[in-house]
Formats: sequence, C-alpha cells, structure tokens
Amino acid sequence: MTDICGPGRVADYLVVESRERGELLTNLKLQKLLYYAQAWFLALHDEPLFQEDFQAWVHGPVLPSQYQRFKHNQWRPIMDDVMPPTEIEPRIEAHLDEILDVFGSEPATALEIMTHRERPWLEARGGIAPDEPSNAVVRKETMQDFYRSL
Repeated sequence: MTDICGPGRVADYLVVESRERGELLTNLKLQKLLYYAQAWFLALHDEPLFQEDFQAWVHGPVLPSQYQRFKHNQWRPIMDDVMPPTEIEPRIEAHLDEILDVFGSEPATALEIMTHRERPWLEARGGIAPDEPSNAVVRKETMQDFYRSL
C-alpha cells in the first residue's frame, strides 16, 4: 500500500502553513497535529494519509520518522529550513488546513492531554504507567473507529 501523502510532506505542510499563520511549531505540537491529521483522515475518508504507524510514547502519539527528523530542536520551535511541499492534492490541503483551524490554536500540552484521554492512545498503552516508555503501535483501526464515532 502506498502513501496518499507521505508523512514528511504532511509535516512540511503543517510546519510551513503554521509559520504563515504566525505560529512556530515545536516537535511535540507537530506530533499531535500529525496524529490528528491521520486520525481524522481515517475517520472521514476510510484510508490513511500515510502508512507509518504512530507509537504510544509518554507524551502522546508519536510518528518516529518525523520525531527523529526534528529531534535536534528539542523543546524549542522548529526553525529548520522547511520548504512547502509541491503537488499536494486539494483534498489533502483542505484537510490539513482544517486540522490547523481546529487544533492549531491549542497549546502543545493541551493536545497532549487530549490524546491521553482518548481510546487509541490508552488502548495502545495497555495500562502501563503514564511515565513508562513504550513503542506500542497506536492502531489505525482503533483511530478510525474512535474518531468516526465522534
């Protein structure tokens, strides 16, 4: 199965568009926006934006490839030279804009708390302590079912 829009292109779009809206993203906030972009795309379109799985880390769902890509920023805003992705389907662009409209004004910590209260992350964590590391996969099927029910 191929990606509709690879995770790097989605991340690039979110970083660039957030800058244009006057906000610099941290890696933490980018992770949560990526998560909600994938979750709501699954719920609304019955297919994933990208195939890579999120993992249920301590601070919420994380997409390992994009976490590693921006890890050097630590807690600071992502200042990397990120170019706007080319050739994104209009429906993908509209979806990502809506994600930013809904979740973009929320602080990263608020988004983290939200994910911690939702079934996909909780189920993936399987009852381990909130501060215990985990690489457990947040299942796409659980994301799709949960967000579709909302």
